[in-house]
Amino acid sequence: MKIYKTNNYYEMSCKAANIIAAQMTLKPDSVLGLATGSTPEGIYQQLIAKCLKGEIDFSNIQTVNLDEYVGLDKDNPQSYQYYMNSKLFSHVNIPEGNYHLPNGMATDSETECKRYDQLIEDLGYVDLQLLGLGLNGHIGFNEPNTHFSKGTYLVGLAKSTIDANSRFFENYEDVPRFAYTMGIKTIMSAKKILLVVNGKAKAKILKEVVTGRITPEVPASILQLHNDVTIVADSEALSLL
Repeated sequence: MKIYKTNNYYEMSCKAANIIAAQMTLKPDSVLGLATGSTPEGIYQQLIAKCLKGEIDFSNIQTVNLDEYVGLDKDNPQSYQYYMNSKLFSHVNIPEGNYHLPNGMATDSETECKRYDQLIEDLGYVDLQLLGLGLNGHIGFNEPNTHFSKGTYLVGLAKSTIDANSRFFENYEDVPRFAYTMGIKTIMSAKKILLVVNGKAKAKILKEVVTGRITPEVPASILQLHNDVTIVADSEALSLL
C-alpha cells in the first residue's frame, strides 16, 4: 500500500489524475473503474484538461462505474449516469458505447446484477479502480455489514449515507434508499486500486481503514489485502496517521 500526502484537495486531485493518466498512457485500452460524489470532481476536471491538451486519449478507454441509484433514469440530474456525463464523458473523446453503469431503472434486480458482472468479466476486469471513502468506511455502496459482498447487488443504503447524499437533493425524502453497487469481490478483482480521501472528517475512518483490523464492519479495510493499492489524501485526512 502506497500513501501519498498532499497539502490540499487541489493537489490531491492533480496527483490522482496523474496516476490515472499514466495508466491510460501505458495501456491506451485500459478499463477504468470510476466513482462519483464530490471527491472525484477535481480529478475529472484535471483529466478533461489533459484530454483537451492532447496529453491523454479516451478513444479506446472503457469505463465501468461503481454504482447507480435505483429508481433514477439516466436523464435525472441526480443519477450517476447524469453526473458522469456532466462531469467527464461529455467533455472528452470517449465513445458513447465505451462507458457503462448499472441500470437504475431495471425491473429485475437479479438479472441486472448478473448483466453487470458479466459485462465487467467480458471487458477483462478493471485495470485501475478509483474509489472514494464514505464516513462509515463504505466503498461503492458497500455499507458496513456482517460479511463482505461478492458481485454486483442491490443494497439498502445506510442512514449515514442517505444523510451524506441528501445535500445533492432538494428534499430529504427524494434521496434514494436503494442502489446497485459493485460488490467487494468485484472491486478487489481490479488490478490496481486508487483511493482518494480529503478533509478532516475522514481522518478517523481512514486511520481505521489503514491500520485497523480487517472487518466487513469497515468495508474499505479489505483493501489491506490487495497487492496494489495507492492512497492519495490531503494532510487533514491523514492527520491521525
